[in-house]
Amino acid sequence: MGASIKTVNTTPYTDQKPGTSGLRKRVKVFKQPHYTENFVQAIFDVTAPANISAAPGSTSLVVGGDGRYYMKDAIQIIIRIGVANGITRFIIGKDGILSTPAGSNLIRRFNISRGGILLTASHNPGGPDKDFGIKYNAGNGGPAPESVTDKIYARSKELTEYKYADIPEVDLSKVGTHKVTEDAVVEIVDSVETYVELLKSIFDFDLIRNFLKTNSVDTGKFKVLFDGLNGVTGPYGKRLFVDEFGLDSNSVDQAVPLPDFGGGHPDPNLTYADKLVARVNKEDIDFGAASDGDGDRNMVLSKDWFVTPSDSVAVIADYADYIPYFKTGGGLKGLARSMPTSTAIDRVANAKGLECFEVPTGWKFFGNLMDAGRLSICGEESFGTGSDHIREKDGLWAVVAWLNVIAAANDEKVKKELNLKSSNASGIVSVKDIMARHFSLYGRNYFTRYDYEEVESEPANAMVKLLRDSIGPNSPLVGKSFNGFTIKSVDDFEYTDPIDGSVTKNQGIRIIFADSSRIIFRLSGTGSQGATIRIYIEKYEPDAEKSQLETQDALKDLVNAALTISKITEFTGRSEPTVIT
Repeated sequence: MGASIKTVNTTPYTDQKPGTSGLRKRVKVFKQPHYTENFVQAIFDVTAPANISAAPGSTSLVVGGDGRYYMKDAIQIIIRIGVANGITRFIIGKDGILSTPAGSNLIRRFNISRGGILLTASHNPGGPDKDFGIKYNAGNGGPAPESVTDKIYARSKELTEYKYADIPEVDLSKVGTHKVTEDAVVEIVDSVETYVELLKSIFDFDLIRNFLKTNSVDTGKFKVLFDGLNGVTGPYGKRLFVDEFGLDSNSVDQAVPLPDFGGGHPDPNLTYADKLVARVNKEDIDFGAASDGDGDRNMVLSKDWFVTPSDSVAVIADYADYIPYFKTGGGLKGLARSMPTSTAIDRVANAKGLECFEVPTGWKFFGNLMDAGRLSICGEESFGTGSDHIREKDGLWAVVAWLNVIAAANDEKVKKELNLKSSNASGIVSVKDIMARHFSLYGRNYFTRYDYEEVESEPANAMVKLLRDSIGPNSPLVGKSFNGFTIKSVDDFEYTDPIDGSVTKNQGIRIIFADSSRIIFRLSGTGSQGATIRIYIEKYEPDAEKSQLETQDALKDLVNAALTISKITEFTGRSEPTVIT
């Protein structure tokens, strides 16, 4: 069965510059004539075997996405253009569904040096009038580095034709190998099963299962709720919580991936995961968790505590000795965080005598360190947490890591070893108890983030210019005090990669105060419409007696300082942020 290969004339688009996580636009933009085809062809041109590697796997490709609107159409386009460009093997999740972490796992598991194309706009809304995205992941399973995405963008601006195989539509619903031409096959795989196998090799499933059976299934003393937000991780969550851990099916909510995520915003934070937050509070849930649209982000909370992403990664790192993957793998190699993330993990690294890296936002920076064997656990304040088991942040990995931590913390031997105490009548060491112990050892990094979404680009850039004009040793802000906080320095974060020597500039304006408190301003690259201004506010409190304050109360003076310094209301007309985390 041969395929007729057509060459289609086209006109280049000039707006196909990938951001930190691929190309994201409204669906209507991708549905323009030749728009998706152009970008996909640019990916194939730049990543052709002659340009990357002739290693095995250079004619194979992993493809899948988060189930959002237009995903299945885009998969058919990728198959047809891929066949025309010499791809002979496509590994695709059943029904096209493939979480971003599961995609990274498949690339690494099958040694696909060509990498993969993931169809997602992550935590952004989906539907005919909402967002779509195309992201290229390299052969290590991680997001393509800027050196590659810059070439893809350059190629997209000069493209005058693309190749297209005239083949029938592939049925994505049937697991198995489907021959589409004499030389090319499509392998539809159960990506949930392969991903669960991966997690089983990392965590102590028996420990988790026994803890939940003893305290949840049989007694109801420990209630669990996972919310898939109608994103990609619903089927993964069912497989883990119900099939593996033996919980009732009611322990998983919004578990069906929907093209518009049920009309919701698949972002696991206190604002958009409001249904989970309400149920946790109303039903006295002891462990609540959510993941985002494509499964690479997570949120953890309980009836009496919200775990910030910055604290979450620090706790997981602190308990790494109780996670088999790290215990049997020679221990932790190093820890890392994105620059805006609080310095909580730095304190764990210091106590353990480990390297700790501060990198720009973007998982590819962590990937370089992992590939060099210098990083084990890392995280971003934007609800991204992960380790070197793959080269992406991994929402369900973090959720199961927390279950592993909780189960270990309730083992009698570990309780005695770590002097863990329960503060509730059930005798169970809770999420709040684990956090209280952590703060007693390391102090607390109070942290919040203010997001101003879809701000007009002109005023957003004007505000950033005002702040950039205050950078440097002669900054007019240095030495000034705001609400009792005195500014020590103002800079724009710059990172020199210790592995390849590449330099990444203009990553966020940092205002550092004399007491080590920080305010950081960034324009986010993850939206598809206008600009998103993010303000990060952090204050370190070493006194454990003062670690139980409400976050907004502890930070109100710094928040007011940030609003005053940036003049954000004056520039944007916004009296309050869209989201407070």
